[in-house]
Amino acid sequence: MCFSVVCRCCPWSSCCGMGDFRPRTVWLGHPEKREQRYPRNVINNQKYNFFTFLPGVLFNQFKYFFNLYFLLLACSQFVNELRLGALYTYWVPLGFVLIITIVREAVEEIRCFLRDKEVNSQIYSKLSTRGELLFTLKDSAAGVFVTQKTEVICSCFLRTDQLDGETDWKLRLPVACTQRLPTAADLLQIRSYVYAEEPNIDIHNFIGTFTRIGLFDLEVNCLTKILFGALVVVSLVMVALQHFAGRWYLQIFRFLLLFSNIVPISLRVNLDMGKMVFSWMIKNDAKIPGTVVRASTIPEQLGRISYLLTDKTGEWPLCVRSGTVSYYSTCITFYSISQKAPAATKVRKTISSRVHEAVKAIALVHNVTPVYEANGVTDQAEAEQHYEDTCRVYQASSPDEVSLVQWTESVGLTLVGRDQSSMQLRTPSGQILNFTILQIFPFTYESKRMGIIVRDESTGEITFYMKGADVVMAGIVQYNDWLEEECGNMAREGLRVLVVAKKSLTEEQYQDFEARYVQAKLSVHDRSLKVATVIESLEMEMELLCLTGVEDQLQADVRPTLEILRNAGIKVWMLTGDKLETATCTAKNAHLVTRNQDVHVFRPVTTRSEAHLELNAFRRKHDCALVISGDSLEVCLKFYEYEFMELACQCPAVVCCRCAPTQKAQIVRLLQECTGKLTCAVGDGGNDVSMIQEADCGVGVEGKEGKQASLAADFSVTQFKHLGRLLMVHGRNSYKRSAALSQFVIHRSLCISTMQAVFSSVFYFASVPLYQGFLIIGYSTIYTMFPVFSLVLDKDVKSEVAMLYPELYKDLLKGRPLSFKTFLIWVLISIYQGKVGKLFLYILYIFYFFMFISFLLYT
Repeated sequence: MCFSVVCRCCPWSSCCGMGDFRPRTVWLGHPEKREQRYPRNVINNQKYNFFTFLPGVLFNQFKYFFNLYFLLLACSQFVNELRLGALYTYWVPLGFVLIITIVREAVEEIRCFLRDKEVNSQIYSKLSTRGELLFTLKDSAAGVFVTQKTEVICSCFLRTDQLDGETDWKLRLPVACTQRLPTAADLLQIRSYVYAEEPNIDIHNFIGTFTRIGLFDLEVNCLTKILFGALVVVSLVMVALQHFAGRWYLQIFRFLLLFSNIVPISLRVNLDMGKMVFSWMIKNDAKIPGTVVRASTIPEQLGRISYLLTDKTGEWPLCVRSGTVSYYSTCITFYSISQKAPAATKVRKTISSRVHEAVKAIALVHNVTPVYEANGVTDQAEAEQHYEDTCRVYQASSPDEVSLVQWTESVGLTLVGRDQSSMQLRTPSGQILNFTILQIFPFTYESKRMGIIVRDESTGEITFYMKGADVVMAGIVQYNDWLEEECGNMAREGLRVLVVAKKSLTEEQYQDFEARYVQAKLSVHDRSLKVATVIESLEMEMELLCLTGVEDQLQADVRPTLEILRNAGIKVWMLTGDKLETATCTAKNAHLVTRNQDVHVFRPVTTRSEAHLELNAFRRKHDCALVISGDSLEVCLKFYEYEFMELACQCPAVVCCRCAPTQKAQIVRLLQECTGKLTCAVGDGGNDVSMIQEADCGVGVEGKEGKQASLAADFSVTQFKHLGRLLMVHGRNSYKRSAALSQFVIHRSLCISTMQAVFSSVFYFASVPLYQGFLIIGYSTIYTMFPVFSLVLDKDVKSEVAMLYPELYKDLLKGRPLSFKTFLIWVLISIYQGKVGKLFLYILYIFYFFMFISFLLYT
């Protein structure tokens, strides 16, 4: 199999000649025959390389007004008319700030480099004319045959969960001519190549970028601009008091330099160091173990969350029903009876026989593979040969699939072996049932179902098994009077429902289907449509066997955590792919919707007029939770985006069901645009990644669905309940401390600038510096650093009190700790203290002067 990975994370790729995506032709087994040069097959998560590191860091620093301002100040000292002192008085503080920033970026880059090196240095085995050779990932190229465990990779699985929400591994097989080759070495003897089109919007080919800037940094940058405006005004006033005499325009620039302390150069260093301390506190909190901070620049964002969007997180117990019967032991009973019956005897279709058919279908229609591992007592080869239960581990596309197979094992029918073409099941008596896999139709988001055609080796019977969503399967199975009722009952219990059915095929029927199926797969035009049409020819009048219901059990303390968030003024939206009844039941179970709260279920709409009528009906409701499906949501956003978002934002809780990952990200983006508030997205699966990356703060929960969400998030936690402490304690403290720290540093700088203004006024508004040399350096870089070590540890209430009274979090949502009002108060305090301090010094000067004169006269 051709193995090629292209991962390009470098932001300078377009400058390096790699921005032009073109189709490619790859010769299998002969990478030297490539017609064009492809990027190296390496993982690279670094922002810079050796040559772009320093320019890139400097550009990212000076693109902000705050740092650019101090650079211009330092450069102005090269002009003699504007120089107020030695050059080092401006360049040393600026250099100190830049050195800290460069060191921090270098540490982050080194960490990324080491992580990438670990991945890129993994050893693989490739097929060549000299046999199998070992190589590393960074040394591979497009067209190399990769082997694994001495066998050529003959199949692969891929996931599209971050794009369409499906966590299933999609099985991909090699072309038929390579499957029939006698040995792996024969792959090198065939002249073949792969043509790959240029990347496009298809979900199987995706290239994307993500950029973040924190809100708190933007607010501080805004305050910096206000301070600069005040600096200009003060400078103009001082020149005006001199009646614009002489070269007044130079005097303006000198006063701009003289009062430059109004904008403190150490502010950025203080804030960055504070964020590092806040991140360290989060990671080392013993009450939320395992929490990881992946974005150390935005911890204060956690203190201003207004909307929290979450998917369900939980585990997967299983329930299976047929009609109104739930069953467990009848399966084992039937197996023991059927073992004693003669082979030719046809067992009457009793409850037991129907149970047997249902369980066998569940045990066959999946993509689960049993894998045997050595356990210290039994080695791997022996475990595979004897199907040792203690050594068996199930690998599957999703936890739901594993739950289904584990359930059939619990009732006596165990999946013990599987490869590309066969499957083995073991009965309670130890008999091995062998099945040949003839065709597999994987689950897709569009079809909402999967199927498999198998042949029973003992009887020769060919059976087509299928499972899928009830909305799809209802039109495929034969008419019955219990499917709709049972689906509704299970959905109201909070279960995710799948319908299982089967259809027996004769040999002639299957051969006819296979011929049409192969012809459709070889079509050049409209291949997918033709293949789907052929498969649909089988999906008619199927026999309904049973329903399966998978439940997402709530994690510990989910209900009290949601209660804390609600009392803190945070509105919680649940975005899930489940059907409406299941999502509603889960919301009530989790107390997202309180008992005495009304629920408005948004009726399905398809046209603009229907959406208008339903929105009017919803507008008449007050203080009720909203439940809406993804299809209806799409219609509302298409025609009445502003109106819908305005109404939805007034709801205490919103539940969006049947949501695709792209819709989840769209909802987050609309909330940000329509409300201007900060959002936090919480998820535990790959289908939540797009939502997590779109939100201002992304929190990943490590769960059974893997670590995709936690790796893509800004913060990751091990349990949902840790979210309460992360926001109420760490988020609140980080924001309050950062707000106090930034204003305190500005306060100190304004005090010294006020004293400078008083000093200049005494000398007839002359642009004479109050302090020189190392005094300014020490003040700018060392003295104003001390607040970091006090204010980052400031605590107004204990963490237990913050968790007990989440209402304390509400004050932060309005931005009161850092607002224009508090900023103005600090400015007035600074001016007052600066004036009083300087006037007090003058009084002391006068007092000591008269004391000195008196002493002279006395002597």
